[in-house]
Amino acid sequence: MNLSYLTVEVRRLFRSPRFLVFVVAFPVLMFLLQANVFTKASDPDHAAIVAGVMVNMMAFGAFAAATMNGAKLAVERATGWQRQLRLTPLSGAGYLGGKALSGLLVGLPALVLLPLLAVFAEGVHLDAAGWVRVIAGIWLGTIPLVLLGLLLGQFGTPESMQPVNMIVMLGMGFLGGLWIPIETMPGWMHQLAQAMPTYWVLGLVRPAVSNEMLVGFPAAVAVLGAWTVVLGALVIRRYRKDSARV
Repeated sequence: MNLSYLTVEVRRLFRSPRFLVFVVAFPVLMFLLQANVFTKASDPDHAAIVAGVMVNMMAFGAFAAATMNGAKLAVERATGWQRQLRLTPLSGAGYLGGKALSGLLVGLPALVLLPLLAVFAEGVHLDAAGWVRVIAGIWLGTIPLVLLGLLLGQFGTPESMQPVNMIVMLGMGFLGGLWIPIETMPGWMHQLAQAMPTYWVLGLVRPAVSNEMLVGFPAAVAVLGAWTVVLGALVIRRYRKDSARV
């Protein structure tokens, strides 16, 4: 892994106003809105409801970071930058690994800011084990989403990536339970939700904030692991196919 290349990738993303809006500002604003619309501070279960909203918006922030990271890859392909990098000592594994790790790192602001707001503004309290499960679970659970972003970037163009990313983010977010409680979904929609990786990310961390479990921990890890393997293989295959054209 080339540390200098990784640093450049992270800095490039944080310098983008669009990135800061979708990955940092939007999840924070949506959290504050939902935390004060769906429940009142005087409600006995206020903290529990807000904790659930917090988890959803943390996952959405990490998801948005993953897809926007993939959009940068589409720009690099279109401008020939990816082709130029193949002529440098940077290996294909180093390039893709750097992209994947940068996609994870730039998702961290949402995973830090939202818990701080939840604690100091909304009275959410978890024990140490709960916070570790929520933050680490969402961060690591979004690995397949980072790979999905890279895969979309390998196929997309700079012009198509914004609408594609919005469709993917909103579609998977809606069906996966990031926007509406999964418990309120009709049966057919709940079945469809289980095909979304976002559903399993929530299932991984939900027990830290609720007694209602979506799925067992081993099942969530296994499904997200399978998504990671399949999407990782597709990203590598597509990259090698592009490399063969040079």
